[in-house]
Amino acid sequence: MGNRLNGFGACSAEVEKACPVEMTLHIIYGKWKGIIIDILSHKSVRFNELKRTIPGITQRMLTLQLRELEADGVVKRNVENTVPKKVEYSLTELGEKLSPIIASMRLWGNEYMSKNE
Repeated sequence: MGNRLNGFGACSAEVEKACPVEMTLHIIYGKWKGIIIDILSHKSVRFNELKRTIPGITQRMLTLQLRELEADGVVKRNVENTVPKKVEYSLTELGEKLSPIIASMRLWGNEYMSKNE
C-alpha cells in the first residue's frame, strides 16, 4: 500500500467492522478514481485514450489519480520498449476485485438519478 495509508494504524474494537469500509473508500476516494477503475475493468487503456474517455479531467489530475491507484496496488502501468514508448494501464488482480463494487455503484447511481428526475 502507498504511504498515504500510514495514518490508519490498527482498527480499534469499536470501529473494527467499519475500518475495512473506510479503507476501501480511502482507496477509491477521488472524483475520477471510480471512473478510471470502471473503464479499466473492461480493457487495458493507453493514457491518451483514458484522457479522451473522461471529459473534464486534466492531464495532471489523471496522472495523479493513476499514480495513487498504482501505489495502492489497484492499477498497473505496462511500458513497452517501442518507439515511441507504448504505455498501457490495466487493473491488477486486486483492482479487478473492485470492479463489482464500482459496477454496483454505477447501478445504484443510475437508479438514484432516475428517481430524482
